[in-house]
Amino acid sequence: MTLTKHRIVVLGAGYAGAFAAGNLARRLSPADTEITADTEITVVNASPDFVERMRLHQVAAGQDIARRKLIDVFAGTGIRLRLARVTGLDPERRTVAVTGEDGPGELSYDTLLYALGSSAAHHGVPGVAEYAFDVTGLGSALRLRERLDDLGDGGSVLVVGEGLTGIETATELAESRPGLSVALAARGELGAWLSPKARRHLREAFDRLGVTVHEHTAVAAVEPAGAVTADGTVLRAEVTVWSAGFAVHPIAADAGLEVAATGQIVVDESMRSVSHPEVYAAGDCAYAIGENGRPLPMSCASAGLTNMQATGAIIARLTGDEVLATRLKYVGNHISLGRRDAIFQMVGADARSKSWHLGGRPAARLKSGIPRSAGWSIAHPTFGLPKRRRRLAPVSGRAGVRVDA
Repeated sequence: MTLTKHRIVVLGAGYAGAFAAGNLARRLSPADTEITADTEITVVNASPDFVERMRLHQVAAGQDIARRKLIDVFAGTGIRLRLARVTGLDPERRTVAVTGEDGPGELSYDTLLYALGSSAAHHGVPGVAEYAFDVTGLGSALRLRERLDDLGDGGSVLVVGEGLTGIETATELAESRPGLSVALAARGELGAWLSPKARRHLREAFDRLGVTVHEHTAVAAVEPAGAVTADGTVLRAEVTVWSAGFAVHPIAADAGLEVAATGQIVVDESMRSVSHPEVYAAGDCAYAIGENGRPLPMSCASAGLTNMQATGAIIARLTGDEVLATRLKYVGNHISLGRRDAIFQMVGADARSKSWHLGGRPAARLKSGIPRSAGWSIAHPTFGLPKRRRRLAPVSGRAGVRVDA
C-alpha cells in the first residue's frame, strides 16, 4: 500500500501566491523531519523572480530594486517551483496545462489556489496594445524605463488614468526625471475619492512636480505621438503610459468556473470557488465581497486579505478544524507622490474617505515601509507561523491523504 500526498498547486507567485505558498508549507508540513509529509505543494510561476509590483513605477522611473529569486525564497520549505506559464485549466480532471522551457506539460492537483493576478485593462481602446506602455509587470516596466532613457531630457510623457497607479507613476516619473514634461489624463476629477484636505495636498504635489492634469478627459485612442480624446482633442506625447485599470486572464472563465463580469472567480467568504469547491482564489483574480458589501478592489491590500483567508480555509478543511473568517475590511489608501511625499487616506466602513489623512514625509515613510515589509515577508515565507503538529484529517468521508493499493 502506497500513501499518496495531497497535491496543492498554487498558480502565481505574486504577493498573494508567494505568501500563501509559504504559509501552507509551514502549517501543513510536520515539525518532525522523520515523519513523512502528507502534502505536496507546487508553485507555478512564469518568472524566476518575485516581482514587487507595488514598486514597478519606481523601476520605470530608473530606480534599482533588489530582485529576489523564487528558488531562494522557497529554499528549505519543501515547496516545488515550476517555472512555466499557465495555459489552461481543466477543473473536471483537476489538471493545469503549462508550458515552460521544457515544453508543454500538465500538473494534477487535489486543491488549487488560483492567484495569477492581473494585467493592464485596455478596455478595447484602439492603439493601447500597439503604442502604450504600462507598469503592471517587470518586463513592461523595464521596457518603459528603456524608452525613457532613449528619450532623455526634454521629452514628453502622458499617463492615462487617475487611479493609484496613474498618480504614483506620474509623480514618480516627474520627480526622478525632472527633464521630462509629464501630464496625466483623468476621466473625472483628480483625487475625487479623497477627503478635501487630501485632495488639496494631491494637487499641490502635482503643481510642485510640474505635472499637468487634463481632467474630465476620456482617451478614445492611443497613437504613436500621443492620445486622442473622446472629443477629438489630441494630447501630444512621445510616450504614453496606460494605467486605466486592471484585467484578469480569461483562463478561469474558459475553464468553466463561475466568474463575475470582470472575469474574476466568484468565491464565498472562505475564498472557495462557488462552482468548484477544490479551487480557491486569492488576489486580483478573486471576486470577493468585503465587509462593506462591495467587491474588494484589485490591490495589494486585497491580496493580503484574500490570501490569508484562502490559506486559513485550506488548512482548516484539510486538518478538520473550523474555517474562520478573516475580516475583509479596507482601512485606507496609501499613495506615494515620489520618494519624499505621500498620502495616507483613512476610509470608513462604506469605503468613503474620512476627513482625516496623513501627508508629507511621515506618510512617505509609512508608505515606503509597506512594500519593504511585504517584500521581507515574501523572502521569509515561513517566519513566525505556527508549526503543524498533526496529520491531515479525513475530509468528506475520505482520507485527506490518498491511499493507492
